[in-house]
Amino acid sequence: MAGTIILRKCLRALLTLWIVVTLTFVVLRSAGDPAIIILGTDATPAMIVNFHHEWGLDQPLPVQYMRYLGHVLHGDFGSSFLDGRPAVTVVAERLPYTLRLAGLGFVLMLLVGIPAGIVAALNRGRLLDRLVVAGAVMGHSVPSFFLAILLILLFSVRWRLLPSGGADAPDAIVMPALTLAASGAGIIARFTRVAMLDTLRQPFVHAVQARGLTWRRTVRAHVMPNAAIPTLTMIGLLLGGIVAGTVVTETVFAWPGIGRLIITSVARRDLAVVQCIVLLVASTMVVANLTVDLLYTVLDPRMRAPAREDR
Repeated sequence: MAGTIILRKCLRALLTLWIVVTLTFVVLRSAGDPAIIILGTDATPAMIVNFHHEWGLDQPLPVQYMRYLGHVLHGDFGSSFLDGRPAVTVVAERLPYTLRLAGLGFVLMLLVGIPAGIVAALNRGRLLDRLVVAGAVMGHSVPSFFLAILLILLFSVRWRLLPSGGADAPDAIVMPALTLAASGAGIIARFTRVAMLDTLRQPFVHAVQARGLTWRRTVRAHVMPNAAIPTLTMIGLLLGGIVAGTVVTETVFAWPGIGRLIITSVARRDLAVVQCIVLLVASTMVVANLTVDLLYTVLDPRMRAPAREDR
């Protein structure tokens, strides 16, 4: 039973990736001729024809698609129109920067969001609860570009404590990570608070306390593990989307990651690089969601139990 569920989820993940690859391929080739963007408006018709022939753009769209799909299945994601290097190489040069930023931002989300949600739930209706909820709503509501500019004005322009952009200085990652973590921490805090409150209302909590367990041990051993199951879903979604969320942050802070790379690649119609990044982001989200689904079957016994008919 569990093996069937896992197989079905894996097939659904592969189908999702195929849809992403197909839509990205069609949309990018419908957005304009890359030869005009790359060669410039002064390019002669002969130069454009040569460009199309060199990169296979003179073939019918179905032929281009089947050829591209075959190359992807063999691990070949094409070459950059700008310098002829493999798209994977171009993306791999920027990926470590994004992983550093996304990793630190995700850790900050968890370190701030989960404890804040737990504290708010255990102090429901009090001042601390209201402060946490207000901070969570503010963190989730403030646009990331506005928060990034505000941090630059305060910490770089006014107080001169942190660099305003780039990745040369060791502390240059502080403001981008804070910007990236703010929205996610607010979401996790609110979701953790709701999950904790729902669990605290369950009858088993009163039953456990009736057996003589202290309140602190009841919360730690019974309430928090049960509240973690629904919270895990939101954390998985945030983990899957955090790479895509770096686009605005990296652009504002001139962080040399794949978020900034995809902006420049779209503007220059570097199709292979854009397709490679989109597939990478989609794979991250699919793998994160698939991992959460598989963890569900481990954490929640009801997901593994076979359905029984009432007799």
